[in-house]
Amino acid sequence: MQLLLLTCLAAVAAAAPQFTTPAYRPDYRPIAILRDERENYGDGNFRYEFETENGILVNAVGTPGSQGQSNIAGFFSFPLDDGTIAEVRYVADEFGYRPESPLIPTPHPLPAHAIEQIRFAEEQRAAGVQWDQYGFRINK
Repeated sequence: MQLLLLTCLAAVAAAAPQFTTPAYRPDYRPIAILRDERENYGDGNFRYEFETENGILVNAVGTPGSQGQSNIAGFFSFPLDDGTIAEVRYVADEFGYRPESPLIPTPHPLPAHAIEQIRFAEEQRAAGVQWDQYGFRINK
């Protein structure tokens, strides 16, 4: 029994993740913070902005939300490998997180037949047409 317990403990120790601190990585170099501004007004309103030497810039302004949440509007930018700057603007509030950026993929446009089906369904709904749970029309 003791041998089994010892074997299990050895297996757990061998399988444990090996963490390395940045100081042991040869390519590690601390990135300097060039600017760090933070304001907290104590009433749910706040703002912060910081910039790093490698081109990262973050800015956000927060206000109290109608449902107890923090509403935040801001942006962040960072350099891409090709030398261009990526920028994302966002709003986070009771309606969720809504980022805007040319980097965010957009869906393909709907085909014409799908748009026609949606238009037809909206016309029927506006005319008061109702359907049961099986897809059959209730009123004529």
